[in-house]
Amino acid sequence: MTNPDRLSGLDSAFLHLERGGAHMHVASIMVFEGAAPSYDEFLRFLESRLGRVPRYRQRLAFVPLEQGRPVWVDDPYFNIRYHLRHSALPSPGDDGQLAALAGRLFAERLDRDKPLWEMNLVEGLSAGTDGTARFAVIVKTHHALVDGISGVDITSVLFSASRDEVEETTPVAEWIPRPLPTDFDLVGGALVERFSNPAEIGRAARALVRSPRRAIGALGNRIEQTGALAWAGVRSAPPTAINQAIGPHRRYGWMNSSLSTFKHIKNGLDGTINDAVLTTVALGLGRWLRRRGTDTDGLTLTAMVPVSVRAESESGQLGNRVSALWAPLPVFEQDPVAAFNYVSAKMGDLKHSDQAIAADTLTELAGFAPPTIASQAARLQNRQRLFNLVVTNVPGPQIPLYLLGRKMTALYPVVPLTNNTALGIAAMSYSGRLSFGLLADYDALPDLGDVVSDFKTALFDLARAAESDRHRWDSAVHETLFTAHTPDGEALSVV
Repeated sequence: MTNPDRLSGLDSAFLHLERGGAHMHVASIMVFEGAAPSYDEFLRFLESRLGRVPRYRQRLAFVPLEQGRPVWVDDPYFNIRYHLRHSALPSPGDDGQLAALAGRLFAERLDRDKPLWEMNLVEGLSAGTDGTARFAVIVKTHHALVDGISGVDITSVLFSASRDEVEETTPVAEWIPRPLPTDFDLVGGALVERFSNPAEIGRAARALVRSPRRAIGALGNRIEQTGALAWAGVRSAPPTAINQAIGPHRRYGWMNSSLSTFKHIKNGLDGTINDAVLTTVALGLGRWLRRRGTDTDGLTLTAMVPVSVRAESESGQLGNRVSALWAPLPVFEQDPVAAFNYVSAKMGDLKHSDQAIAADTLTELAGFAPPTIASQAARLQNRQRLFNLVVTNVPGPQIPLYLLGRKMTALYPVVPLTNNTALGIAAMSYSGRLSFGLLADYDALPDLGDVVSDFKTALFDLARAAESDRHRWDSAVHETLFTAHTPDGEALSVV
C-alpha cells in the first residue's frame, strides 16, 4: 500500500527545482486592522490551531541513496517559537517598507530539517487612510507542502469567519510525536511500495489483453497530448529582460483593486475574470518592455498558468494537485480591447485543447520516476526556457477573515521564481478585492516600481475600454486602487 505521507512526484519536483537562488515557497502578506496582538497571545492562538493542520508539525525524512521519495514524519524537536517570528518596521512603517521586509523574507530558504513553514508577526505598520491601526502577518510555506488552492483552505482553517467567534487559546490535547523512522525503515518502506506497484501495472496489462484497441488508443491519445504540450513549450518563450539568471535577493510589490472592476471588464468585453487578469499582465508588461527600449512588435510572451485539478472531495488536503497551461501574452498589442479579445480567444482554444490534460499526464508520470531521474530532469528544466514567467490566479476567501477579532483587510500573494525567470506574478481575490503580487529578482528588475505602475495604468485603460451604455464604470473606484513596492536602494539586511 502506498504511504499517504510520502511526497507525490509533483511535490518532490518542487524540492529538486530548489537550486541556487530559486526557493520554492509560496507566500502571502496579510494586513489586519486594529492593534497587533502580543507575540505570546498570537503564539497561543496559533498553537491551538495546529492540530487542524498536522503537516505543520512534520518535517521531511529523506530515503537513503534516493531509493524513494521523501516522507513526512513528526518532528520530535518541533518548537513553534522557531516558526513564529516577530518583526517591527522602522518609522514611518509605510507599505513600501512592508514590501521591502517581505522581499527580504521571501529571499530566505526554508530549513529542510524543520517543518517547511514560517509566520512573521509584523508590528509598526502605519495606520490606514482612515486612521485605523494596522499590523501584518507574513506567511511562507514550501510548495512541496501546499499549492495555491489548498493554501487558501489552510488560511480559512487558521483564521475565523466572524469577529465575535470565541478563539481557542490553549491546545486541545498534548501533542505526542510519533517515533522517527530509521534509515532501514525508510528504505524498506520505499522498496515495499516499489514492488507493490507492479500490481497496478499488471492490471493495466490485463486491460491491454482484454481490449487492446481501446487501451492502445488511450495510450496514443496520452502520448499525443503530452507531445502537444512539449511542442507548445519548446517553440515558445522568446528572450526578454525577464529571462535571466536570478540571484539570492528579492524585490516585492503589489497592486490592490476592487474585484468589481474585473467583473466590469469581463462583462463589458464578454470574457472571464481570468481573461481580464491576463490582459492586464500583457498590457502592463508591454508598457514596461517598451519603456526599457524593447521592440515589442509581433512579440508574444508565454506565461505558465497553473490550473487546479483538485476535486471538491480533496478540499483541505495538503500537497499539490495542479496542472498547467501555456498562455500567450500579446505584449505587442497596445489596444486594450484587441488585447483582451486575443487573450480570450486563445484561452478559449486552450481550454478545449490537450494541453491541460497533457500536463496532468506528466504529473502522473512523475509519480513513477525514480528520485535520481526526477533530480536530473529538474536540472535540465533549470537550463531551459519553456515559459517567460508564471502567472497564477487563485480565488481566495470571499468573506472577511479575522485573527483574534481583528479583520483581515488585504491579502497579497506570492509565487516563487524559477531559474532564468526573474519575475513571477500572482493574483488572488479576497472579500471583494483582487490583488496582484509581483516577486522579482532584486538585481534583474531594479525598476519593479515601474512594472507596478504600468499594471495600474493597464487596468485603468482596460476598464475604460470595457465601458458601454450597458456597462458603466465609476472611475472613482479606480482611485481606491493602491500599490506598493520595494523602494529603490533599500538595504538588503534582514530586519
